[in-house]
Amino acid sequence: MIKVNDLVRLRKEKNLTQEQLAQLVGVTRNYICMIEGGHKNGSLQVVSQIAKHLGVKIDDIFLG
Repeated sequence: MIKVNDLVRLRKEKNLTQEQLAQLVGVTRNYICMIEGGHKNGSLQVVSQIAKHLGVKIDDIFLG
């Protein structure tokens, strides 16, 4: 389960927009939006890249 509030908070703490995070990760802004909205689970590759760019472990935001 994705901790949506944590993901949004961490992204904003890094002063990243959804578009900027998407570009860093190599996906579309819509993809990030769907993950943050809890409508999509990202692939392991995407989840790993998101965690890397936010400076956290995958477990910190993507496990319940």
